Amino acid sequence: MSDAAPRALNREQIQQLIPHRDPFLWLDEVVELTPERIHARKLIPADLDVFRGHYPQFPVLPGVLQCEAAFQAGAVLIAANFPPSEGQVPVVTRLNNVQFRKMVSPGQTLDIQIELAEKMSNAFFLKGKVSVGGQVTVRLEFACAAANPAT
Repeated sequence: MSDAAPRALNREQIQQLIPHRDPFLWLDEVVELTPERIHARKLIPADLDVFRGHYPQFPVLPGVLQCEAAFQAGAVLIAANFPPSEGQVPVVTRLNNVQFRKMVSPGQTLDIQIELAEKMSNAFFLKGKVSVGGQVTVRLEFACAAANPAT
């Protein structure tokens, strides 16, 4: 484990580390970042366009978007602590053991906590959870690697 002091990041600093932008940036802030862990947050606005079509009478944030928020937090963790080579970005290469536990509704805030479980060469193995109000909505394990974006 590292002795590095945790740090926080705002949206602009997040965008310096990963290529995601609105409407597909699923992180508002990083509350805590260390070499091994990240805790990020994302407010789910009630006017999010996806709610127009995903159960309009009972709006629910799709689980795949909760996973995407976790992937983006993992990418920030990797990019901040293990900067990829010029022109490369962290991309998800594997997703395992996903468990959806609770639905997420408009107006709630995702708490995203990701931990680096192992690093092998340019592969990163991560595990994490997404919570709302202290209740876990998703648990997952995933892997990322640095890659050149398709041209």
